[in-house]
Amino acid sequence: MSISPKAALMEEYALVARALSAPARLSLLEQIAQGERGVEALADKTGLTIANASQHLQQLRRAGLVTSRREGKSVFYRLSDGKTLALMDMIGVVAASNLAQVERILRGLSDGVDAPEPVTRAELAARLVKGSVTLFDVRPPDEFAMGHIPGAQNVSLADLDGIALTLDTNSAIVAYCRGPYCVYAYQAVTMLRKRGLNARRLEGGFPEWREDGRPLALASSGSGHV
Repeated sequence: MSISPKAALMEEYALVARALSAPARLSLLEQIAQGERGVEALADKTGLTIANASQHLQQLRRAGLVTSRREGKSVFYRLSDGKTLALMDMIGVVAASNLAQVERILRGLSDGVDAPEPVTRAELAARLVKGSVTLFDVRPPDEFAMGHIPGAQNVSLADLDGIALTLDTNSAIVAYCRGPYCVYAYQAVTMLRKRGLNARRLEGGFPEWREDGRPLALASSGSGHV
Protein backbone atom coordinates (compact mmCIF):
# COMPACT_ATOMS: atom_id res chain seq x y z
CA MET A 1 0.00 0.00 0.00
CA SER A 2 1.48 3.34 -1.07
CA ILE A 3 1.73 6.31 1.27
CA SER A 4 0.83 9.90 0.52
CA PRO A 5 3.48 12.39 -0.61
CA LYS A 6 3.18 14.22 2.71
CA ALA A 7 3.68 11.03 4.71
CA ALA A 8 6.70 10.20 2.55
CA LEU A 9 8.13 13.66 3.24
CA MET A 10 7.60 13.23 6.97
CA GLU A 11 9.54 9.96 6.85
CA GLU A 12 12.48 11.73 5.22
CA TYR A 13 12.37 14.63 7.69
CA ALA A 14 12.28 12.12 10.54
CA LEU A 15 15.38 10.44 9.09
CA VAL A 16 17.30 13.68 9.62
CA ALA A 17 15.85 14.13 13.11
CA ARG A 18 16.79 10.59 14.12
CA ALA A 19 20.34 11.14 12.87
CA LEU A 20 20.64 14.04 15.32
CA SER A 21 19.15 12.14 18.26
CA ALA A 22 22.36 10.62 19.67
CA PRO A 23 25.00 12.60 21.62
CA ALA A 24 27.74 10.59 19.90
CA ARG A 25 26.56 11.74 16.47
CA LEU A 26 26.43 15.37 17.60
CA SER A 27 30.01 14.98 18.85
CA LEU A 28 31.05 13.56 15.50
CA LEU A 29 29.40 16.45 13.66
CA GLU A 30 31.24 18.91 15.90
CA GLN A 31 34.55 17.33 14.94
CA ILE A 32 33.74 17.10 11.24
CA ALA A 33 32.79 20.80 11.31
CA GLN A 34 36.47 21.60 12.02
CA GLY A 35 37.49 20.07 8.70
CA GLU A 36 37.58 16.79 6.81
CA ARG A 37 38.64 13.86 8.98
CA GLY A 38 39.06 10.10 8.66
CA VAL A 39 37.12 7.55 10.67
CA GLU A 40 40.09 6.65 12.87
CA ALA A 41 40.75 10.29 13.81
CA LEU A 42 37.07 10.89 14.51
CA ALA A 43 36.89 7.83 16.72
CA ASP A 44 39.94 8.99 18.65
CA LYS A 45 38.63 12.53 19.11
CA THR A 46 35.21 11.40 20.33
CA GLY A 47 36.27 8.41 22.44
CA LEU A 48 34.33 5.93 20.29
CA THR A 49 35.56 2.65 18.91
CA ILE A 50 36.26 2.71 15.20
CA ALA A 51 33.37 0.30 14.57
CA ASN A 52 30.93 2.39 16.59
CA ALA A 53 32.09 5.65 15.00
CA SER A 54 31.69 4.10 11.55
CA GLN A 55 28.11 3.06 12.31
CA HIS A 56 27.18 6.53 13.55
CA LEU A 57 28.85 8.16 10.53
CA GLN A 58 26.87 5.96 8.16
CA GLN A 59 23.64 7.16 9.78
CA LEU A 60 24.75 10.77 9.38
CA ARG A 61 25.59 10.11 5.73
CA ARG A 62 22.23 8.42 5.06
CA ALA A 63 20.53 11.52 6.47
CA GLY A 64 22.50 13.72 4.08
CA LEU A 65 24.30 15.59 6.86
CA VAL A 66 27.80 14.48 5.84
CA THR A 67 29.48 13.21 2.71
CA SER A 68 32.36 10.77 2.46
CA ARG A 69 35.20 9.88 0.13
CA ARG A 70 37.51 6.90 0.05
CA GLU A 71 41.29 7.15 -0.22
CA GLY A 72 42.84 3.71 -0.33
CA LYS A 73 41.48 1.86 2.68
CA SER A 74 40.58 5.06 4.54
CA VAL A 75 37.24 6.87 4.49
CA PHE A 76 37.09 10.63 5.11
CA TYR A 77 34.03 12.65 6.12
CA ARG A 78 33.04 16.29 5.76
CA LEU A 79 29.84 18.28 6.33
CA SER A 80 27.54 18.18 3.30
CA ASP A 81 27.17 21.97 3.28
CA GLY A 82 26.60 25.01 5.45
CA LYS A 83 23.00 23.97 6.12
CA THR A 84 24.23 21.16 8.37
CA LEU A 85 26.19 23.69 10.42
CA ALA A 86 23.14 25.98 10.59
CA LEU A 87 21.04 23.07 11.82
CA MET A 88 23.62 22.30 14.52
CA ASP A 89 23.53 25.95 15.60
CA MET A 90 19.73 25.98 15.74
CA ILE A 91 19.61 22.91 17.97
CA GLY A 92 21.76 24.75 20.48
CA VAL A 93 19.69 27.93 20.23
CA VAL A 94 16.38 26.12 20.76
CA ALA A 95 17.76 24.03 23.62
CA ALA A 96 19.21 27.08 25.39
CA SER A 97 15.93 28.98 25.00
CA ASN A 98 13.55 26.21 26.06
CA LEU A 99 15.37 23.75 28.32
CA ALA A 100 16.03 24.90 31.87
CA GLN A 101 18.80 22.35 32.34
CA VAL A 102 20.73 23.72 29.36
CA GLU A 103 20.43 27.22 30.79
CA ARG A 104 21.72 25.97 34.16
CA ILE A 105 24.70 24.24 32.54
CA LEU A 106 25.65 27.30 30.50
CA ARG A 107 25.24 29.57 33.52
CA GLY A 108 27.44 27.20 35.51
CA LEU A 109 30.18 27.61 32.92
CA SER A 110 30.08 31.33 33.75
CA ASP A 111 30.31 30.67 37.51
CA GLY A 112 26.66 31.51 37.98
CA VAL A 113 26.85 35.07 36.65
CA ASP A 114 25.41 36.44 33.45
CA ALA A 115 27.88 35.96 30.63
CA PRO A 116 28.64 39.05 28.52
CA GLU A 117 27.10 39.26 25.07
CA PRO A 118 29.24 37.41 22.53
CA VAL A 119 31.20 39.32 19.91
CA THR A 120 29.71 39.03 16.43
CA ARG A 121 31.92 37.82 13.62
CA ALA A 122 31.54 41.14 11.82
CA GLU A 123 32.68 43.01 14.93
CA LEU A 124 35.67 40.71 15.37
CA ALA A 125 36.66 41.14 11.72
CA ALA A 126 36.60 44.93 12.14
CA ARG A 127 38.66 44.76 15.35
CA LEU A 128 41.23 42.51 13.70
CA VAL A 129 41.69 45.04 10.89
CA LYS A 130 42.26 47.77 13.48
CA GLY A 131 44.53 45.54 15.58
CA SER A 132 42.41 46.34 18.62
CA VAL A 133 41.81 42.82 19.96
CA THR A 134 43.71 39.87 21.40
CA LEU A 135 42.28 36.69 19.91
CA PHE A 136 42.57 33.26 21.54
CA ASP A 137 41.76 29.97 19.82
CA VAL A 138 41.22 27.51 22.67
CA ARG A 139 40.80 24.39 20.55
CA PRO A 140 43.37 21.57 20.67
CA PRO A 141 46.53 22.18 18.57
CA ASP A 142 45.59 19.64 15.86
CA GLU A 143 42.33 21.48 15.17
CA PHE A 144 44.12 24.84 15.17
CA ALA A 145 46.58 23.45 12.59
CA MET A 146 43.72 22.45 10.27
CA GLY A 147 42.66 26.09 10.05
CA HIS A 148 42.08 29.10 12.29
CA ILE A 149 41.21 32.78 12.27
CA PRO A 150 44.21 34.87 11.17
CA GLY A 151 45.91 36.53 14.12
CA ALA A 152 44.66 34.00 16.66
CA GLN A 153 46.95 32.58 19.33
CA ASN A 154 46.41 28.90 20.13
CA VAL A 155 46.22 28.52 23.92
CA SER A 156 44.95 25.84 26.26
CA LEU A 157 42.76 26.49 29.27
CA ALA A 158 45.65 25.28 31.44
CA ASP A 159 47.89 28.02 30.00
CA LEU A 160 45.47 30.88 30.59
CA ASP A 161 46.45 31.55 34.21
CA GLY A 162 50.00 32.38 33.20
CA ILE A 163 48.97 34.28 30.07
CA ALA A 164 46.45 36.38 32.02
CA LEU A 165 49.31 37.92 34.03
CA THR A 166 50.80 39.39 30.85
CA LEU A 167 47.60 40.98 29.50
CA ASP A 168 46.52 44.60 29.78
CA THR A 169 43.28 44.89 31.76
CA ASN A 170 42.08 47.53 29.29
CA SER A 171 42.61 45.33 26.23
CA ALA A 172 39.71 43.64 24.44
CA ILE A 173 40.06 39.85 24.43
CA VAL A 174 37.99 37.40 22.37
CA ALA A 175 38.07 33.61 22.73
CA TYR A 176 36.60 31.10 20.31
CA CYS A 177 36.50 27.34 19.87
CA ARG A 178 34.70 24.68 17.83
CA GLY A 179 31.28 26.20 17.35
CA PRO A 180 27.78 25.57 18.70
CA TYR A 181 28.56 22.75 21.13
CA CYS A 182 32.01 23.76 22.38
CA VAL A 183 32.35 24.94 26.00
CA TYR A 184 36.04 25.89 25.98
CA ALA A 185 35.35 29.51 24.99
CA TYR A 186 32.82 29.89 27.85
CA GLN A 187 35.38 28.54 30.29
CA ALA A 188 38.19 30.71 28.92
CA VAL A 189 36.11 33.89 29.18
CA THR A 190 35.08 33.05 32.75
CA MET A 191 38.70 32.46 33.79
CA LEU A 192 39.90 35.70 32.20
CA ARG A 193 37.07 37.84 33.57
CA LYS A 194 37.70 36.53 37.09
CA ARG A 195 41.16 38.06 36.71
CA GLY A 196 39.71 41.45 35.83
CA LEU A 197 40.18 41.18 32.07
CA ASN A 198 37.77 42.39 29.38
CA ALA A 199 37.09 39.03 27.73
CA ARG A 200 34.18 37.87 25.60
CA ARG A 201 33.57 34.84 23.45
CA LEU A 202 32.96 34.86 19.72
CA GLU A 203 29.43 34.25 18.51
CA GLY A 204 29.64 30.77 16.99
CA GLY A 205 33.18 29.54 16.42
CA PHE A 206 35.72 28.65 13.77
CA PRO A 207 33.30 26.69 11.51
CA GLU A 208 30.86 29.62 11.36
CA TRP A 209 33.69 32.04 10.58
CA ARG A 210 34.83 29.78 7.74
CA GLU A 211 31.27 29.35 6.46
CA ASP A 212 30.96 33.14 6.22
CA GLY A 213 33.78 33.02 3.66
CA ARG A 214 36.12 35.01 5.90
CA PRO A 215 39.96 34.69 5.72
CA LEU A 216 41.58 31.61 7.21
CA ALA A 217 45.11 30.74 8.20
CA LEU A 218 46.88 27.38 8.41
CA ALA A 219 49.45 26.63 11.11
CA SER A 220 51.33 24.34 8.75
CA SER A 221 51.94 27.20 6.32
CA GLY A 222 53.14 29.78 8.81
CA SER A 223 51.06 32.92 8.62
CA GLY A 224 49.77 32.25 5.13
CA HIS A 225 46.11 33.10 4.53
CA VAL A 226 43.70 31.04 2.47
